[in-house]
Amino acid sequence: MQTINHPQTLQQLQASAPVLILFGGPTCSVCKSLSFKLDELLPKQFPLIEPVYVDCQAAPEISAQYGVFSLPVIKVYIDNQLVAERAGVFSLQQLLQDLERIYSIWQSA
Repeated sequence: MQTINHPQTLQQLQASAPVLILFGGPTCSVCKSLSFKLDELLPKQFPLIEPVYVDCQAAPEISAQYGVFSLPVIKVYIDNQLVAERAGVFSLQQLLQDLERIYSIWQSA
């Protein structure tokens, strides 16, 4: 999972490809676990979605720009539009099911 620390880099990526953004921090053990699981699952199930990680301590301007005030937060953008968002306590399985539906609609469009 690529780490992004500059808002312009994230905006350029978001405008050019589907992106799953994991907002986390160095002391967030849940964030680290999610990062590991997403690195494992996304390439197999959703190969066109680019997973990226934003360390909210290292890049507070990105966190503020995206309205992230607690961790973990996942935001998924397709065609530069927010299509899924999860924050705090959430089911990874439910997120993957939602992504499957969104991804298949996007692929058929």
